[in-house]
Amino acid sequence: MIPSNRRRFLTNSFYAAAVTAVPLGLLPGTARAELEIDITRGRVQPLPIAISEFHGESEQARDVGADIARVVTDNLRRSGLFAPIDPRAFIQEPASVSAAPRFADWRLIDAQALVSGRAEDRGNGRLRIEFRLWDVFGEQQMTGLAYNTTPGNWRRVAHIISDAIYKRMTGEDGYFDTRLVYVSEQGPANDRQKRLALMDQDGANHRYLTDGSHLVLTPRFSPTRQEITFVSYVRRVPRIYLLNLDSGQQEMLGEFRGMTFAPRFSPDGNRVIMALEQDGNSDLYVMDLRTREQRRLTNHPAIDISASYSPDGEYAVFNSNRGGRLQLYTMRADGSGVERISFGDGSYSTPVWSPRGDLIAFTRQAQGRFFVGVMRPDGSGERMLADGFRVEGPTWAPNGRVLSFFRRSQADADGNFRSRLHTIDLTGYNEREVTTPHDASDPAWSPQNP
Repeated sequence: MIPSNRRRFLTNSFYAAAVTAVPLGLLPGTARAELEIDITRGRVQPLPIAISEFHGESEQARDVGADIARVVTDNLRRSGLFAPIDPRAFIQEPASVSAAPRFADWRLIDAQALVSGRAEDRGNGRLRIEFRLWDVFGEQQMTGLAYNTTPGNWRRVAHIISDAIYKRMTGEDGYFDTRLVYVSEQGPANDRQKRLALMDQDGANHRYLTDGSHLVLTPRFSPTRQEITFVSYVRRVPRIYLLNLDSGQQEMLGEFRGMTFAPRFSPDGNRVIMALEQDGNSDLYVMDLRTREQRRLTNHPAIDISASYSPDGEYAVFNSNRGGRLQLYTMRADGSGVERISFGDGSYSTPVWSPRGDLIAFTRQAQGRFFVGVMRPDGSGERMLADGFRVEGPTWAPNGRVLSFFRRSQADADGNFRSRLHTIDLTGYNEREVTTPHDASDPAWSPQNP
């Protein structure tokens, strides 16, 4: 079952149009299969999967069914865990496969799993979308769900179906029904216009949240609400804002005469941890969003910046040059118990704790190159996932298995460069660019859509 807190669908004007999810029982003669993908083994050979267009009797239903199948195919392919088979190789037609698969036909094209579905007009502007996931060689249904919604919500249905397939095949939560907020950049290097932008994790439903009249930096999603926090410079004075994506309401949390760096939410969404520069020194502070009270967490002559809470809220990771170079440190949420956890060459920055609590992602700069890597919270198991002229700013998908970051090219003779968002999984073998209208930097991944 899709959890009850995910039974609303996103539209271009935020959230509306209720949807209900209903489990589809096993067809007669079927049983649950054991076909699974083990994503804990490092690099995984993608599973051949056939995704049939969802059959519909009306033209609208057929169009929606074809669009859903296309988006599910794209989602699963980008995950690196699935190898969708070219539909031109399919033998069985969508109309008949939606009733019952002829498994021999799918074995002939080497499909190990099959997705079939239907789209049905229910009147009054409603659709019923159903899908089933099949083990081809076991000739068994693995899972099935039906959704009642409106035609305009087909894309989100496709993302939720993708999540259901991913979870059934891997045992891990999916990440397709999510969004990315980032900084969109245009113009020459010495006069960049920077706007906040929001889109689905696959680049669809793109829209701008600010108009570019003021510089914006470091957007971050709340883990509990459809809100983001970010820094904006108004008349060269940094301000921290809170933007509610449902209502569009923007609220200033504070105006700070010194530099203000990278505010991030606590796991309960009630606090923001940030770095404030006062008297030439940067320390970490926490602000209670209900009372607006600030409390100082670190008091050290070195630079302390870029803090991120652990998922239980008990600890935070940050970077500091108190050891000479910028390295990673952890501390308790009240600022006590500071411990250094990184000891590699070069400098470390932008640490962010995994939603699973098992890893910390970071940017590392060494020997003239940038790296995006991960390590355990005690500093062990450090490994690099991506490198280049400039790669930085990792952010976790809510399942803790995939990262997004931005990759910037070296400037040419005219000072022009390219900056784009990418995703990569924890194996480091499946890096993909996320298409954006213009240059992009500093992504932040949302929690699962409600």
